Amino acid sequence: MLGANDDIQARVDEQRSTVKFQLKKVLCMGVAIAHVGMTEDEIRQNSLMAINFLVSLLKKNWNNVKSLHIKSTMGAPQRIFG
Repeated sequence: MLGANDDIQARVDEQRSTVKFQLKKVLCMGVAIAHVGMTEDEIRQNSLMAINFLVSLLKKNWNNVKSLHIKSTMGAPQRIFG
């Protein structure tokens, strides 16, 4: 919802930079955390924030996570946890 005094471009940028997790009855999920124009540090920071937020949503925290993989669109997946 936009208010009368809200900046539309700022709201659009905020929505584009938001990650949403939908935890249903799935055993794996894919989440976009970066794009090709980002530096390695920005990608690392985004991935850490996304992983920590996902783990905070789980009832047993890290005990619910079996493994984590990171993958580019055309690249092979790399295991980062598990």
